[in-house]
Amino acid sequence: MPLISLVGLPGGGKSTVGRQLARRLGLPFTDSDSVIEQRIHEPIRSFFEREGELAFRDIEQQVIAKLCGSAPGVLATGGGVVVREANRSALREASTVVYLRSTPEELFRRLRHDTQRPLLQVADPLARLRHLHAERDPLYLKTAHFIIETGRPSVPMLVNMILMQLELAGLVDPSAVPSPVNPPGAA
Repeated sequence: MPLISLVGLPGGGKSTVGRQLARRLGLPFTDSDSVIEQRIHEPIRSFFEREGELAFRDIEQQVIAKLCGSAPGVLATGGGVVVREANRSALREASTVVYLRSTPEELFRRLRHDTQRPLLQVADPLARLRHLHAERDPLYLKTAHFIIETGRPSVPMLVNMILMQLELAGLVDPSAVPSPVNPPGAA
């Protein structure tokens, strides 16, 4: 079983989907932003505001290189991980990369009340999301082995869509993946 890395814009569901995907596959889950926060001993937003994006990207690159050398699991990456070629190469070579692709409008709907994402603390977050999408979408597409359009499917449906792609590619044995637990009383 390979390392499976999830990429996409902020709010695209990488952490939420990644946790459930890891649970379904019986693999460990890692969020690169959480690893970075443990390393810098503060929230990314504070570090970002004080030290700037370049210093953050340097640390992110070191963390991604280390995580790409780790055991199989599911890795949720930060939204800007693809801006550096070294990260794109490391992810593509050391893992199976799944791009959770969302439109800027979908992301704005999900994130409009979020105050924790440093790149969205601007006067017009939708315009910022449109700019980020235009800048990063080609990089996500270049890095990804698989693209999953997020649209409006539920998290379990997105997990199933990813599993189906991995099974079709021969990366996951369908008989080894337990189906989701049926709710009590289900037939």
